[in-house]
Amino acid sequence: FSMMSPSSHNGGGTGGRIMVETSRVFVGSIPRVLGHDPGLGHPESAQRVQVILDVLEPGAAGRWTVDRQAAVPTDEDVLGVLKWIHDEDYIERVRAVSNEGHGWLDTHDCRVSPETFDSAVAAAGLAMNAALDLANRRLDRAFIVLRPPSHHAERDSARGYCFFNSVAVAAEVVVGSLGEPVVIVDFDAHHGNGTQKHFFDRGDVGYVSVHTYPGFPGTGTADEIGVGEGLGTTRNMPLVAGADDSIYCAAFEEALDEVASRLRPAAIIVSAGFDAHPSDPIGAMRVSEAGFRRLSAAVTATAHRWASGRVLSFLEGGFDRQALANCARIHVEELASGDAEKADA
Repeated sequence: FSMMSPSSHNGGGTGGRIMVETSRVFVGSIPRVLGHDPGLGHPESAQRVQVILDVLEPGAAGRWTVDRQAAVPTDEDVLGVLKWIHDEDYIERVRAVSNEGHGWLDTHDCRVSPETFDSAVAAAGLAMNAALDLANRRLDRAFIVLRPPSHHAERDSARGYCFFNSVAVAAEVVVGSLGEPVVIVDFDAHHGNGTQKHFFDRGDVGYVSVHTYPGFPGTGTADEIGVGEGLGTTRNMPLVAGADDSIYCAAFEEALDEVASRLRPAAIIVSAGFDAHPSDPIGAMRVSEAGFRRLSAAVTATAHRWASGRVLSFLEGGFDRQALANCARIHVEELASGDAEKADA
């Protein structure tokens, strides 16, 4: 596996076909991520991916392209990179429990099915390929519609519907390929404990999160700011339940500006969770569709200011399907608007 030769690694998808011109936003997914089935009534269902792709396919008008069969590296290459993020014995535990085909891993919210492992590897593969394509200037902006989600998964444990941390995979690949820092921004209503923990002592990866506190997963207090070389590269904005646009968006903008100004990143990587919407069954926040437009515009403006407009965004939470579809489309519209002058606003 070579960091700088992404599209020779092509275990599925489009047979090496690579992502359109960089001026458009690439929206990518793969059917394998639909296979994970945590069971009837579980919020994290395959329909979440389908409603997003369905709302994005019409009306793109050249601003973005949707590929439901996106290229991914071989599973061997993906598993090799996952070992940068997770203990090898944990990866094998995910495989083994998935092979059993039922039950749960580590916590009751991480229910498994026979295809859980394959979906989780495919999700990490989508993240890896997008990161390689960004590093090789094959794309500048992407929204990767994957599941299971990423940001709660820790080095040796599953949590919060998450098995493998695909966002951490993307960040490691971009940093390793470019030799420059990145900033991960997380506007999901729940703190990304796994992502923060992985990069807490790193000076080359910033982490910015706005989220509900107190609440699951119980991390993300304002005094969690990194350690060692990472001191000051983590910025948490914990908010009590019920925060609206004015509070949630302002907190996010402040933290993002602070960390991006410090690291001057080569790319912005987004944990895009839409569960802060008032309709969400588990989010406990009150961020409107206009609020998600503001959050997304802040990402785009920051990317233009520091990172030549480069953004990789990955689906995290969002469990009311209509709100999820609407907010995901708004997010992609803002990524696609991409006016450089926004950086001066």
